Amino acid sequence: MEIIPMNQCHVPQVAALERICFSDPWSENSVAGELSNPLSCWLVCVENGSVLGYVGAQTVLGETDMMNLAVSPEARRQGIAKRLILKLVEELKERDSHSLTLEVRSSNAPARALYEKLGFAQVGRRPNYYRNPKEDALILRKEWQL
Repeated sequence: MEIIPMNQCHVPQVAALERICFSDPWSENSVAGELSNPLSCWLVCVENGSVLGYVGAQTVLGETDMMNLAVSPEARRQGIAKRLILKLVEELKERDSHSLTLEVRSSNAPARALYEKLGFAQVGRRPNYYRNPKEDALILRKEWQL
Protein backbone atom coordinates (compact mmCIF):
# COMPACT_ATOMS: atom_id res chain seq x y z
CA MET A 1 0.00 0.00 0.00
CA GLU A 2 1.42 3.39 -0.99
CA ILE A 3 0.24 6.98 -1.19
CA ILE A 4 1.14 8.73 -4.43
CA PRO A 5 -0.02 11.74 -6.46
CA MET A 6 -3.18 11.03 -8.45
CA ASN A 7 -2.65 10.69 -12.19
CA GLN A 8 -4.93 10.09 -15.16
CA CYS A 9 -5.04 6.30 -14.71
CA HIS A 10 -6.53 6.77 -11.21
CA VAL A 11 -9.37 9.09 -12.28
CA PRO A 12 -11.98 6.40 -13.16
CA GLN A 13 -11.46 4.63 -9.82
CA VAL A 14 -11.57 7.90 -7.86
CA ALA A 15 -14.80 8.87 -9.65
CA ALA A 16 -16.24 5.42 -8.87
CA LEU A 17 -15.40 5.89 -5.18
CA GLU A 18 -17.08 9.31 -5.30
CA ARG A 19 -20.29 7.62 -6.48
CA ILE A 20 -20.05 4.92 -3.80
CA CYS A 21 -19.20 7.22 -0.89
CA PHE A 22 -21.15 10.44 -1.52
CA SER A 23 -24.75 11.37 -2.22
CA ASP A 24 -23.60 14.32 -4.37
CA PRO A 25 -20.48 12.93 -6.13
CA TRP A 26 -18.03 14.72 -8.37
CA SER A 27 -18.15 13.59 -12.00
CA GLU A 28 -15.24 11.86 -13.66
CA ASN A 29 -14.63 15.02 -15.70
CA SER A 30 -14.52 17.15 -12.55
CA VAL A 31 -12.00 14.80 -10.93
CA ALA A 32 -9.89 14.72 -14.11
CA GLY A 33 -9.93 18.51 -14.25
CA GLU A 34 -8.07 18.66 -10.95
CA LEU A 35 -5.01 17.13 -12.62
CA SER A 36 -4.44 20.33 -14.59
CA ASN A 37 -5.36 22.72 -11.77
CA PRO A 38 -2.14 24.26 -10.39
CA LEU A 39 -3.92 24.99 -7.09
CA SER A 40 -4.81 21.31 -6.52
CA CYS A 41 -3.11 18.47 -4.71
CA TRP A 42 -4.76 15.04 -5.02
CA LEU A 43 -3.28 11.91 -3.51
CA VAL A 44 -4.38 8.30 -3.83
CA CYS A 45 -3.73 5.26 -1.67
CA VAL A 46 -3.12 2.35 -4.02
CA GLU A 47 -2.48 -1.34 -3.59
CA ASN A 48 -1.92 -3.70 -6.51
CA GLY A 49 -3.24 -1.08 -8.93
CA SER A 50 -6.47 -0.49 -6.99
CA VAL A 51 -7.34 2.88 -5.47
CA LEU A 52 -8.35 2.24 -1.86
CA GLY A 53 -8.82 5.89 -0.98
CA TYR A 54 -8.00 9.43 -2.00
CA VAL A 55 -7.82 13.00 -0.77
CA GLY A 56 -8.05 16.19 -2.79
CA ALA A 57 -7.34 19.77 -1.79
CA GLN A 58 -6.84 23.23 -3.24
CA THR A 59 -4.49 25.91 -1.93
CA VAL A 60 -4.85 29.66 -2.39
CA LEU A 61 -2.42 32.12 -0.78
CA GLY A 62 -1.12 29.61 1.75
CA GLU A 63 -4.52 28.36 2.91
CA THR A 64 -5.77 24.96 1.82
CA ASP A 65 -9.30 23.61 1.62
CA MET A 66 -9.77 19.85 1.62
CA MET A 67 -12.26 19.16 -1.15
CA ASN A 68 -12.69 15.39 -0.90
CA LEU A 69 -11.60 12.47 1.23
CA ALA A 70 -12.91 8.95 0.78
CA VAL A 71 -11.91 5.37 1.51
CA SER A 72 -13.46 2.34 -0.15
CA PRO A 73 -15.98 0.71 2.23
CA GLU A 74 -14.09 -2.60 2.21
CA ALA A 75 -10.79 -0.84 3.07
CA ARG A 76 -12.04 1.23 6.01
CA ARG A 77 -10.76 0.95 9.59
CA GLN A 78 -7.18 0.33 8.36
CA GLY A 79 -5.80 3.84 8.92
CA ILE A 80 -5.95 4.84 5.26
CA ALA A 81 -7.77 8.14 5.85
CA LYS A 82 -5.27 9.08 8.56
CA ARG A 83 -2.32 8.24 6.30
CA LEU A 84 -3.82 10.26 3.44
CA ILE A 85 -4.34 13.32 5.64
CA LEU A 86 -0.84 13.13 7.14
CA LYS A 87 0.72 12.79 3.66
CA LEU A 88 -1.41 15.69 2.41
CA VAL A 89 -0.17 17.91 5.24
CA GLU A 90 3.44 16.96 4.36
CA GLU A 91 2.81 17.94 0.74
CA LEU A 92 1.10 21.18 1.75
CA LYS A 93 4.02 22.25 3.93
CA GLU A 94 6.31 21.80 0.91
CA ARG A 95 3.93 24.08 -1.04
CA ASP A 96 4.10 26.77 1.68
CA SER A 97 0.57 26.22 2.93
CA HIS A 98 0.09 26.94 6.62
CA SER A 99 -3.43 25.59 7.21
CA LEU A 100 -6.00 23.01 6.17
CA THR A 101 -9.75 23.61 6.42
CA LEU A 102 -12.54 21.14 5.70
CA GLU A 103 -16.26 20.56 6.08
CA VAL A 104 -17.67 17.41 7.65
CA ARG A 105 -21.24 16.30 8.22
CA SER A 106 -22.22 17.02 11.81
CA SER A 107 -23.49 13.40 12.09
CA ASN A 108 -20.23 11.82 10.85
CA ALA A 109 -18.84 10.84 14.25
CA PRO A 110 -16.02 8.56 12.97
CA ALA A 111 -14.63 11.30 10.69
CA ARG A 112 -14.99 13.94 13.39
CA ALA A 113 -13.09 11.73 15.85
CA LEU A 114 -10.27 11.22 13.35
CA TYR A 115 -9.99 14.92 12.59
CA GLU A 116 -9.95 15.78 16.29
CA LYS A 117 -7.21 13.19 16.88
CA LEU A 118 -5.19 14.82 14.09
CA GLY A 119 -5.45 18.27 15.68
CA PHE A 120 -8.33 19.85 13.80
CA ALA A 121 -10.56 22.24 15.73
CA GLN A 122 -14.08 23.39 14.92
CA VAL A 123 -14.10 26.99 13.73
CA GLY A 124 -17.64 27.27 12.39
CA ARG A 125 -20.80 25.68 11.03
CA ARG A 126 -22.51 25.87 7.63
CA PRO A 127 -26.28 25.36 8.06
CA ASN A 128 -27.85 23.02 5.48
CA TYR A 129 -24.55 22.69 3.60
CA TYR A 130 -25.15 19.08 2.56
CA ARG A 131 -28.00 17.76 0.43
CA ASN A 132 -29.39 14.22 0.29
CA PRO A 133 -29.95 14.32 3.23
CA LYS A 134 -29.91 17.97 4.20
CA GLU A 135 -27.50 18.51 7.07
CA ASP A 136 -25.20 21.09 8.62
CA ALA A 137 -21.47 20.97 8.00
CA LEU A 138 -18.96 21.60 10.73
CA ILE A 139 -15.98 23.67 9.58
CA LEU A 140 -12.74 22.26 10.97
CA ARG A 141 -9.26 23.76 10.68
CA LYS A 142 -5.70 22.77 11.45
CA GLU A 143 -2.77 25.21 11.34
CA TRP A 144 0.98 24.66 11.51
CA GLN A 145 4.23 26.59 11.40
CA LEU A 146 6.29 26.54 8.24
